[in-house]
Amino acid sequence: MMIPPDDPRFTPITTRKQLIADGYTDHGIAAALRAHALERPRRGSYVAGTVWAAADEGVRHAIIARAAYQQARTRAVLTHVSALPFLDAAMWGLDLSEVHLTREDGKAGRREAGVRQHCAKFTDGDVVTTHGIRHSSASRACLEVITVATVEVALAVVDFFLHRGDTTVAQLKKRYAAGIEHWPNTLTAGLVLSLADPRIESVAEARTSYLLWKQRLPTPVPQHEVRDRDGRLVARLDFAWPELGVWLEFDGKEKYLKHLRPGETVTDAVLREKRRESDIARLTGWRCLRITWQDLEHPERVAAMLRQLFADVAAERRAGA
Repeated sequence: MMIPPDDPRFTPITTRKQLIADGYTDHGIAAALRAHALERPRRGSYVAGTVWAAADEGVRHAIIARAAYQQARTRAVLTHVSALPFLDAAMWGLDLSEVHLTREDGKAGRREAGVRQHCAKFTDGDVVTTHGIRHSSASRACLEVITVATVEVALAVVDFFLHRGDTTVAQLKKRYAAGIEHWPNTLTAGLVLSLADPRIESVAEARTSYLLWKQRLPTPVPQHEVRDRDGRLVARLDFAWPELGVWLEFDGKEKYLKHLRPGETVTDAVLREKRRESDIARLTGWRCLRITWQDLEHPERVAAMLRQLFADVAAERRAGA
């Protein structure tokens, strides 16, 4: 993972002093702000208005975090959720209202002006640098996020890093045992690490995995491979219960937009996915349940549909025996 230096997360941040040196007056700065030629992500820090207008929540947090980092009066590291933009990580569901900085001077942290300071010790491998910004490594960021996020949200972050290969469950458990277990708010760390799985490929799949566990459904096989009689790979299923004859697919826009083939329309992609489902059903004899982002907001309903599908398949098998 390497973020290019011209990425919006690293857009130039200027100060009032620099703007004055460039020929601005205070009146001119105020006028530029009113016209949105400049934006002020944090007091004393300015960026181009066009960059700020085009930035999503994650990019804006990265810019604000860099401004706070530059203004820090002591040596510090961007940590917790504020390390994630610089690791190019998934940021679904995280509270980005505060910048997280961890001091290195051993003094107690505090909250002020949108910055939450922490005090902690760093060990080898805890800190990395991206374009001059020192921030938590993937392994440390995983464990830090667990202390400030729900199990579901933290699991999405951990699974992201595991799948990308930035860390392993063994490494996380080792780092946790090396002292992080004594941090506040780490009671859920063991649960998150027990649920984490490098086979999970997206935030949607991480949320689905959590839903299945939370609803006490049978544990599925993520990314289950289906092959034809000649051993050729036909499909990889998001989640499968081979012994129950059921698989689950998550339907998101990415499946139909990001993975469009050359010359293919969205309608073509939908029809192709239907043919894929028919091929899987023909080869396995299994039945499929498809869910969407909206379904994830109704976990009990999804669980009920799955349990009904398990029961229907079991009844069909008994009838055909």
